[in-house]
Amino acid sequence: MIRDTSAQDRLIEVKPGRRRLIWAGSAVALVIVIVIALPGLRHMLSASQSVSASRLSFATVQRGSFVNDIAADGRVVAAVRPTLYTNSPGMVTLKVHAGDSVKRGQVLAVIDSPELNNRLAQEESQLDAMEVDYQRARIDARKQRGALQQAYENAKIDAISAKRDYQRYLQAFKAGAFARSDVDRAEDAMQKANIALDHARANLGLDNDSLEFNIKAKKLAHDRQALRVADLKRQVADLNVRSPVNGQVGQLFVAPRATVAKDARLLSVIDLSALEVQVQVPESFARDLAVGMPARISGNGNHWNGQVSAISPEVVNGEVAARVRFEGSKPENLRQNQRLSVRIVLDKRDNVLTVARGSFVDQSGGRYAYVVHDGIAVKTPIRIGATSIDKVEILEGLKAGDKVVISGTDNFNGAARVAISD
Repeated sequence: MIRDTSAQDRLIEVKPGRRRLIWAGSAVALVIVIVIALPGLRHMLSASQSVSASRLSFATVQRGSFVNDIAADGRVVAAVRPTLYTNSPGMVTLKVHAGDSVKRGQVLAVIDSPELNNRLAQEESQLDAMEVDYQRARIDARKQRGALQQAYENAKIDAISAKRDYQRYLQAFKAGAFARSDVDRAEDAMQKANIALDHARANLGLDNDSLEFNIKAKKLAHDRQALRVADLKRQVADLNVRSPVNGQVGQLFVAPRATVAKDARLLSVIDLSALEVQVQVPESFARDLAVGMPARISGNGNHWNGQVSAISPEVVNGEVAARVRFEGSKPENLRQNQRLSVRIVLDKRDNVLTVARGSFVDQSGGRYAYVVHDGIAVKTPIRIGATSIDKVEILEGLKAGDKVVISGTDNFNGAARVAISD
């Protein structure tokens, strides 16, 4: 049998005086504890509720540099992506396939347009006819100019002859060989000859101007027809659709050997030497965007510097489209519609009071924040300035070193003071 310890136990009798001493000591210890904890207890009792610190996130207000930026996902697009159209109705013969690499000036498609070729032949025939009319007008002008010149020369000779006759009659009259009437007739004949000479001279000048105008009109009509023919030749040459850039065939809009109308889309060509990143920026940030702002592009473990090159003037679904151009040489191994991350720097300042961005900005609208002092989160009015991806500018209400609750304040229910428990 195993013996128990009953033989070893002994009841100790406590004397009445010693019991009172133990109770007095306990009471003194309790008073000491209450006195020590009274300030903190009062501090804790001043809070309307208590929230565990594990459900909150904290940040410290700091003074330093502030970068106001926008983060957005973008996709690679070609800065130059021309779409080629038909200039005349006809049947299309495609010479390339989607994805083919092409060179500038390479024939991508051929359009068979009998109507355009027939128009060109007709206009060329009309041009030849106008060339004949123009040359005939020049020949006729030379003939008429010669006839007028001959008439003028004859009139000049008649005037000289009449003048000589008048002078002879006048001398003979003075010598008494002729009568006065003969001298008068000779003088009348001289005046008629001079009048005929003046008219011949005037006709030569006026008709010469008229002939020049006629020739010029024929020449202008001929030149106008030549321009029409040149334009048709250009249109016929454009039936061979050529690539305007070095790049890659994008999308084909017609089937091979299809009949198309005028101005129908044929295909697109992507210039892979000039790539940009298109991003969608929320409307609230769009007013701060400007062309030329620096940007940082990231993707595939690489980073590139960029610059805002274009901003859409319209808002679609609460967003504004913007394009970011790569600085320097084009990155390698990028493809159309590839996804990249873009960070656009709106502003950069030094010696600014900032705190980490959190849900408190959206929940309070930036009007107040909870500042933690001795385990109590106190609701404090603030005024914020610019916001970035990870920081908020503090204009009023906080100072450097303040500890702020940046996340989880929805658990406070708008209370003025909240105790933070461990």
